[in-house]
Amino acid sequence: MPPERKARVGKRRRASSDKGDKDETASSAKERVGGKRKAAASAETGANKESSESPGSPQQCRWLMKSEPESRFENGVDMKFGIEDLKALPNQTDCWDGVRNYQARNFMRQMKEGQLAFFYHSNCKEPGIAGIMKIVKEAYVDHTQFDKKDVHYDATSKADNPKWSMVDVQYQRMLKRFVPLAELKKYHLQHRAKGGPLKDMALFTRARLSVQALTTEEFDFVLSLEDKEPL
Repeated sequence: MPPERKARVGKRRRASSDKGDKDETASSAKERVGGKRKAAASAETGANKESSESPGSPQQCRWLMKSEPESRFENGVDMKFGIEDLKALPNQTDCWDGVRNYQARNFMRQMKEGQLAFFYHSNCKEPGIAGIMKIVKEAYVDHTQFDKKDVHYDATSKADNPKWSMVDVQYQRMLKRFVPLAELKKYHLQHRAKGGPLKDMALFTRARLSVQALTTEEFDFVLSLEDKEPL
């Protein structure tokens, strides 16, 4: 398990808010990843109210986490953080901070060390799944909520009762080929009409969430696409 890091200064990256991918439909809304790099602070309906909704079933032990691979400045801070940025870090490991949506936070609190997640490139020219990372440290307090200079500062969060959490992730590998959102959407529509593992995939049913739970069937099907020709 990597050592706990001090708060970073300077260039940030993480998941951002929730603007949404350029080719998503209205029903699949937009997301974006925010502040430091990834955790997209999903600004979806209900994000301002703490949800009591259970984050997932035992089958949901795989994840999809969105981050912006292209530069976008917010308050003078570059929100860029793609999978290549994670790969280039010491130990290829970093914290996934900046999540400011309750359900996305709840999903991170459910994550267990060793579980796998897709690294999804969001809010960019071609959104989609770029690679795989692993959860290497379970949920702990996101320090950025207390940093007044951070774009994810939350004045309503208190040190004795922090609202926001983060996890540590480690790069595993790139997919053999990038799997774009447009291709995933075609499979989703096919499966919705005729049955299949992607019929209820959160990427299309809860598109604004920057951290999403996947069933093992969804994860395995998407992973199998790297060995297939594009649809």
